[in-house]
Amino acid sequence: MDVEIVKINEDQEEKLTIHCHEITDEVREIVTFVKSRQGHLSGTFADAQYEIPVSDVYYLDSVDGKTFLYTKENVYETGYRLYELEELLKHKRFLRISKSTIVNLMKIDSIRPALNGRFSAFLRSGEELIISRKYVKDFKEALKGGQTS
Repeated sequence: MDVEIVKINEDQEEKLTIHCHEITDEVREIVTFVKSRQGHLSGTFADAQYEIPVSDVYYLDSVDGKTFLYTKENVYETGYRLYELEELLKHKRFLRISKSTIVNLMKIDSIRPALNGRFSAFLRSGEELIISRKYVKDFKEALKGGQTS
């Protein structure tokens, strides 16, 4: 596969075009990756409002009715509910792994079986998240390239 990059002027819209003979799993994977790198989420840190690129978010967690976005350096509180974020991010390689946690699949470094049919996901940030039994099947399917909705 040949790759061509063309630099454009600031006033032109950025665009990715894929020319292929057929839409293969490899092409779908490239499209999913590119889409996962787009978008921002709003969050508050130290009494200031920020727009966090979706690609910087490692995981999202809900605790005591509050929802948090975790990046490598900071934890931001957001006004979104977890179910709203799940819907918003379902096509961006994010997946619910427990009742209170959604993970960015692109930030997982490794996984390991844990006790009672659960799994542990080790993130590039060094954190460990538990994948509940209820979500293991969907997680395995997502890793195989299935839908993450």
